[in-house]
Amino acid sequence: MTAPLLSVRDLSVTFTQGGRTTTAVDRISFDIAKGETVALVGESGSGKSVSALSVLKLLPYPPAAHPGGQILFQGDDLLVKDEQALRKVRGNKITMIFQEPMTSLNPLHTIEQQIVEVLSLHQGMGDRQARARTLELFHEVGIRDPEKRLGAYPHQLSGGQRQRVMIAMALANEPELLIADEPTTALDVTVQAQILELLAQLKQKNGMSMLFITHDLGIVRKIADRVCVMTKGKIVETGPTAEIFANPQHDYTRHLLAAEPKGRPPAADADAKTVMAGKDVKVWFPIKEGFFRRTVDHVKAVDGIDVTVRAGQTVGVVGESGSGKTTLGLALCRMISSQGRIRFQERDIDAMTFAEMRPLRRELQIVFQDPFGSLSPRMSVAEIIAEGLLIHEPGLSADARDERVVAVLKEVGLDAETRFRYPHEFSGGQRQRIAIARAMVLNPKFVMLDEPTSALDMSVQAQVVDLLRALQAKHDLAYLFISHDLKVVRALANEVIVMRNGRVVEHGPASQLFERPQTDYTRALISAAFRIETAKADVVSE
Repeated sequence: MTAPLLSVRDLSVTFTQGGRTTTAVDRISFDIAKGETVALVGESGSGKSVSALSVLKLLPYPPAAHPGGQILFQGDDLLVKDEQALRKVRGNKITMIFQEPMTSLNPLHTIEQQIVEVLSLHQGMGDRQARARTLELFHEVGIRDPEKRLGAYPHQLSGGQRQRVMIAMALANEPELLIADEPTTALDVTVQAQILELLAQLKQKNGMSMLFITHDLGIVRKIADRVCVMTKGKIVETGPTAEIFANPQHDYTRHLLAAEPKGRPPAADADAKTVMAGKDVKVWFPIKEGFFRRTVDHVKAVDGIDVTVRAGQTVGVVGESGSGKTTLGLALCRMISSQGRIRFQERDIDAMTFAEMRPLRRELQIVFQDPFGSLSPRMSVAEIIAEGLLIHEPGLSADARDERVVAVLKEVGLDAETRFRYPHEFSGGQRQRIAIARAMVLNPKFVMLDEPTSALDMSVQAQVVDLLRALQAKHDLAYLFISHDLKVVRALANEVIVMRNGRVVEHGPASQLFERPQTDYTRALISAAFRIETAKADVVSE
């Protein structure tokens, strides 16, 4: 047998802070053969990314340390190499794609500059040769009109385009091993499918190996040859992908396979009270040009949409990034200017000023996509949740406020004793529960949920969906649920609006839309979302 390209042997990783040492990875071992894709799977905190970063020694040393183990790449132990020797491996023989390209790309440099820098540094190319190679890479990763994209900055590209740039950068030096750390987590289902297909094609074309990090076993089924399942810093099961799916041996693997939002929303009541209604809602952003900045056209982010959300019911808004989903939700909540009629609780609010809207804010709440970004790192959980009470119920005593905070934390399934901690001390799922608690403490009537589960592990997604369903039933809440994840929408929504380029492509009862989609675009979205699920079912049935 030929020696593996990468061999990880009894690797341990610890972090020491404040005199306390925590073991993040505990004596794991796995091999990657030439041309093979191995998936490292597990939930947040399992040690996947720490293991991947250890391969190239990209962890902060200290507080990180490797008390034991070897990382053998082509027979050389990378753990004992100095920084100068590692630079010859990083970017040349082993490259890495990170989860969030927006934080990995330099916002001050064009994408051409960033890829040219890689080619100049590692291959000594001149500007003209590096530019030609950059265009070649852009064609290879499927970036449209690559010549026009060279001068673009990261913020001017979509999420899928940014991830393609990261892949182009990783492939620039034709590496032998590509490490992909959750490269599709934040992407739309259609873009996710495209990126996975692209990676598989490039791997086959270039004969490279891949270490793929993910928490989604559905993605693993599509791309990996072998799987290593991790939890609590240990690999608990490993084997060929088809074998793991068909006959999982460990309880944790079975838990991951079963972890996805289940159930259906309660039947919609056509006589339920209308809480929020929009008629011909438009949000047009002007395009200005010339010295005098005259308006020459408009970006029609939302272009004449009707929507009705009733008490105790959920309207799901789905579509790809840039379709106008979030803009529609912000317009209904009067967070941005819009045209058209917006009626909340039998009151027209579309012409209300900011000051006039303020008393209504307690009944009209928002839960955002990224709880870490929407929760202040300088405030304790108790202060975050109580902030709305200070504004909308100033007459409450400190003890009464604390009682409300304790009650809502229990309602969302969190230990009230943790209310004096700060957001960074909680997991992603716990932070999202805190964000939900902040909204619920004011007893709202309408809640806009903007991608509240997209960054969460599958099992945590299922827990949050169950929580939202329970809160809705208890408080008769009206939800506007914005998402690109159709599996989550199917579990929550009574009605679904499919958006594309600011317009409604299809609108109807959720059961009808999922079972008998009427448009090609809706069928494409559903196919991309449930293709992996179908493949998983096929493997289990075999």
